[in-house]
Amino acid sequence: VQLQASGGGLGEPGGSLRVSCTASGSIFSFTVGWYRQAPGKQRELVAEDRYDGSTKYADSVKGRFAVSRDIANNTADLQMNALRPEDTAVYYCNLQTPLGFHYWGQGTQVTVSS
Repeated sequence: VQLQASGGGLGEPGGSLRVSCTASGSIFSFTVGWYRQAPGKQRELVAEDRYDGSTKYADSVKGRFAVSRDIANNTADLQMNALRPEDTAVYYCNLQTPLGFHYWGQGTQVTVSS
């Protein structure tokens, strides 16, 4: 499975951005994870859209970020609202198969600044 990330860019504090991930195949049975890595920090999981329909969010983004997926188009989205400067990072999508294999997208930069 190959993943193509898109979106992100420059946003203002309080604004919104979206990052998307398009897979080369079906994502129906996969868990989609969204990670980010800020300069000098470890990569962290910010949101999960699980294969069973449940979702999970890190406390730092809860209530501001939302995951979704479009099965027909093999696309997953991370909608980011009420942006903060500390949301600045490279964002990665990750697909986890039912057998536990992981596939990573190439990452997309999100910068929050006024």
